[in-house]
Amino acid sequence: MGRPIRVLIVDDSALVRDILSKGLSMDPGIEVVGTAPDPYVARDKIVELRPDVLTLDVEMPRMDGVDFLRRLMPQYPLPVIMVSALTERGKQVTLEALESGAVDFVTKPKTDMARGLNAMLMELRTKVKIASTANVSHWKHKRADASRPSPLPARRALAESTDKVVAIGASTGGTEAIREVITRFPVTTPGVVIVQHMPAGFTRMFSERMNALSLMEVKEAEHGDRVMSGRVLIAPGGRHMRVVRSGGIYQVHVEEGPLVMGHCPSVEVMMQSVAEHVGANAVGVMLTGMGRDGADGMGAMRKAGARTLAQDEATSVVFGMPKEAFNRGGAERLVPLHDIANMVLNLLFGNGK
Repeated sequence: MGRPIRVLIVDDSALVRDILSKGLSMDPGIEVVGTAPDPYVARDKIVELRPDVLTLDVEMPRMDGVDFLRRLMPQYPLPVIMVSALTERGKQVTLEALESGAVDFVTKPKTDMARGLNAMLMELRTKVKIASTANVSHWKHKRADASRPSPLPARRALAESTDKVVAIGASTGGTEAIREVITRFPVTTPGVVIVQHMPAGFTRMFSERMNALSLMEVKEAEHGDRVMSGRVLIAPGGRHMRVVRSGGIYQVHVEEGPLVMGHCPSVEVMMQSVAEHVGANAVGVMLTGMGRDGADGMGAMRKAGARTLAQDEATSVVFGMPKEAFNRGGAERLVPLHDIANMVLNLLFGNGK
């Protein structure tokens, strides 16, 4: 056992700082080295205390969490977990925070405070441990607007081809990785299905943000949606998504179900369905994330004749899911994030080796 993970808590509420401090300190592997009521105090304490992980309130006076991240990450890259409200505004700011360098987030309970608080603190302890392994070095010296895609030309009409399907799985760090990949896809790209570990409510807003940035139509999947060229379907939080064949077309079945590999939606569930119903007409991609969700499903896809890729360690925030997919033989090769879109297109259109 190494030294405990050093955590700095940033929240404008003294009560919340106390709750988070006590909740995190219940784990002997975590040490709360300090707290700060706002980003200005936090900035000084980061330099003084050199924490391993930061927990950051989404909405604070003087400077909100997103503005702070945009200033912090290029100069002092640090794994950050956002503490978010379940309001529409809270969800929007949380997604902006993930775009600005945050590794992950937890949501404050709205009802049943006692039980909800315990569940949130348990989730936070787990995510602090995951965040402590995250690679955020690529944010060093990165200008706040450098990763923004350039303005897109007008979206063209959807095509009707359903010959191929691209299946993408992601978890920690995945929202930015997904953006990097799908904003590089032309509108003629075959249908894309995505599972990103994210709670209900956030997936709809994430889909809307991706739709605004992408040439392809991006939407939160609904039961019966058609998988078709020019469209990206993102599994809704709290529901599994399966790809099925219905006559000459592909559709998604979206339904509630038990946790699989600890998740709902689960990458494993989606990729197993793609292996069964799409087979050699599919391309599978495993992006950054903790754990092994989808590793066996990607193996099943490869056995069914699909081509498969996984994000490499250097560009992954957490090299867990891609590593497992590769080590278990599911992913054919490891590819830097910025090369994945082109590699997928090459595999789809016959130029991949």
